[in-house]
Amino acid sequence: MTVRRRGRLIAGSLTGVVVAAGVLVTGWTLTAEPEAAAGATEVPTETAEVTRGSVSERLRLSGTYGFDGSYDVVHRGPAGVLTATAAAGSRVGRGGVLYRVDGTAVRLLYGTVPAYRDLDRWTTDGEDVRQLERNLRALGMDPDHEMTVDTDFTAATAAAVRRLQTWGTTRTGGLALGSVVFLSGEMRVGATTASVGTSTGPDRSVLTGTTTRRVVTAQVTAERQNQLKAGDEVAVTLPGGVRAEGRVLRVGRVATAATDDDGSARQATVDVTMSIGVPSGSPDWDQAAVQISLATAVRDGVLTVPVSALLARPGGGYRVKLASGAYADVKPGLFDEATGLVEVTGGVRAGDRVEVPEQ
Repeated sequence: MTVRRRGRLIAGSLTGVVVAAGVLVTGWTLTAEPEAAAGATEVPTETAEVTRGSVSERLRLSGTYGFDGSYDVVHRGPAGVLTATAAAGSRVGRGGVLYRVDGTAVRLLYGTVPAYRDLDRWTTDGEDVRQLERNLRALGMDPDHEMTVDTDFTAATAAAVRRLQTWGTTRTGGLALGSVVFLSGEMRVGATTASVGTSTGPDRSVLTGTTTRRVVTAQVTAERQNQLKAGDEVAVTLPGGVRAEGRVLRVGRVATAATDDDGSARQATVDVTMSIGVPSGSPDWDQAAVQISLATAVRDGVLTVPVSALLARPGGGYRVKLASGAYADVKPGLFDEATGLVEVTGGVRAGDRVEVPEQ
């Protein structure tokens, strides 16, 4: 048996289920010898097979659908009039125009080092040169591969930049600070922070946005932090009942506690971020409320029976009634509410058949 994580026995909640089931089937569940009480109505039953498989204990959460990360696009070039911006909700990829100042385009390139200086033949070696050359290569500006992608700005780099500048910039072979913006990837524009027609200048915010990776975020209590890890599978119900599958991307390490309006402290929580795959053709939701089902414990290769097969045993504990009419004591483990199955150990084997209320 492979145990991914030690689960809790379904004590309180399962007892409630079993007690409820016992009330419904009093005539045959609570006596050591199953004789119907006077006047009691026998509940019709059928049998279900004891199977070997997997069960999952799941945590249900409310979360928010949106996009991962955040960007703030700040103008680094000389002052001028903002003449155009990318529209809110649009996506800008490598080489795309983020905005224009005095009609001159400021384009997006990919990289983790922000633009902080002019890039030309007089530039000293640096990682910003390497990421520029990667972009030039990716955009097809070095068709003969004359440029070496490294930290050195060479004549071949300048030639590739001049090809880039055929897009409408003066062909100098160098990029002045503020003519490009380096971000980690494609950007989804969230909002404009400056109006077209107004003046802009160095260090003035122009756009805000996110990456284009769809994510769901939620908060879990700090005590559950160690029950979750990156890679855990999740199921998400989106607006309109659309179902999507995904995985945990990251679990926050710092717990935060808020207060209610009356000043009382709430339980500390950590953030959980999950990636999901949304079915093709789904609306481009943002900040939509969703429901999340997340496995916090999984047991593989265990014996399982329908939870409705569990009967209260005289003196405490649980048992099942076999198709032969005999009773077998069992000990329940994880309860999987998604499948209605419960892990059991004890007096049953795979292939046995147990009685359950007729559907």
